[in-house]
Amino acid sequence: MWQALSELTVYVVSDSVGETAESVARAAISQFEINSETVGVERIPFIHSPRRVDEALARIEDDHTDCLVIYTLVVSEVRDYLEQRCCEENIEAVDIMGPVMSSLQRHLDREPRQEPGIIHRMDDRYFRRVAAVEFAVRYDDGREPRGFLKADVVLVGVSRTSKTPVCMYLAHREYRAANYPFAPEVEPPRELFLSRDRVIGLTIAAEQLRGIRRERIRRLGLNRSSNYDDINRIYEELEFASEIFRQLNCPVIDVTNKAVEETATTVLEIIRRGEWPSG
Repeated sequence: MWQALSELTVYVVSDSVGETAESVARAAISQFEINSETVGVERIPFIHSPRRVDEALARIEDDHTDCLVIYTLVVSEVRDYLEQRCCEENIEAVDIMGPVMSSLQRHLDREPRQEPGIIHRMDDRYFRRVAAVEFAVRYDDGREPRGFLKADVVLVGVSRTSKTPVCMYLAHREYRAANYPFAPEVEPPRELFLSRDRVIGLTIAAEQLRGIRRERIRRLGLNRSSNYDDINRIYEELEFASEIFRQLNCPVIDVTNKAVEETATTVLEIIRRGEWPSG
């Protein structure tokens, strides 16, 4: 059982948007059994100069809680100045980017470019990612099954097995992902069977699916008289999906208790290894 700790604010200081450092911070925080309100995370992005460092420190010093600074600054001058100022103000600061860049510099025997925000530039990868997101939206939830023939991967399963969020995750990694929801009353489209070499099934434990659907009903204010969360109906749907998985001879991922990121990572491994059965 977690015990209440003093409030802490983690300030994410970055010369870009701060996504990398915030992801690291939240991943680390998740390892502690604490109330979700115990630790706050705030981004301070676009810190490009010593003047902006001073502005950031002024904001942090106005805080009345315990604080920690974690930062991703690629320009050595700005990074060194932040370290100096945090030391002067007795604020603990953790460098996320610097040690990795230093190690790479030693191994590659070349100087880093020290240009903030390079990863977010509108290069070819950016446009491929945008195209993949547009693809996922267009062919979401079984719309236009002909899209299955163009997809890198097609996710199938009953409603609420995280097909759509996994597709969006894959799209941000430049994969064209479509999905199709199974229902016993509807025969899957022929395009699905023509695309069986790129289909992956998603399944889930019946009781967990029931809980997810009940929560969705509650949030949307739907009619509780529907059989959407009926356990017998759920078993029927899962059995129907299992039979289609068998016909497709496709890999199946059990998403029970899995985060979207975990499921997407497993999908990526299947894609990269080409683990679809033949025939």
